Amino acid sequence: MIANLSLLLAAGVLVAAGVYLVLDRAMTKMMLGLLLLGNGINLILLLSGGDPGSPPIEGRASALFGDRIADPLAQGMILTAIVISMAMTAFILALAYRQYRYRTEDLIEDDTEDAAIAARPRAASAAPDHDASADPDTGRATSQGDDFGPRSFEQPIKEDTSD
Repeated sequence: MIANLSLLLAAGVLVAAGVYLVLDRAMTKMMLGLLLLGNGINLILLLSGGDPGSPPIEGRASALFGDRIADPLAQGMILTAIVISMAMTAFILALAYRQYRYRTEDLIEDDTEDAAIAARPRAASAAPDHDASADPDTGRATSQGDDFGPRSFEQPIKEDTSD
């Protein structure tokens, strides 16, 4: 099998540019990166299909390739990948539109809650389901313990009978 060097280079450039754009903080650049990454992987799948040949249909041979049949697995995988990337693009566009409706800024910020959870010690006693409860402001474990029991349940609404 002889690989097409220009298609290999194009696939490499698409995958590299896609990875670079996915690592950016802007939602539109991430979306474009995923699209480029998907197209680069589709080219790699096309190249993995092997040499060209006749259509993979029984009894159908072409004058150019004769009895040599093309690999239908790579073609089916590419078709499936195109459908999946189309659905993923629609989903990302919906997310980008929703984000634009709430705020026009395109950058994705750090989540302070995730940073507080990551800063917790790895000991099992620091887990949120143990006796030391987490401070809602800092996320650090406190010695107060979990406040479970009848006092922590929602109190029933008392009807005003002073009429």
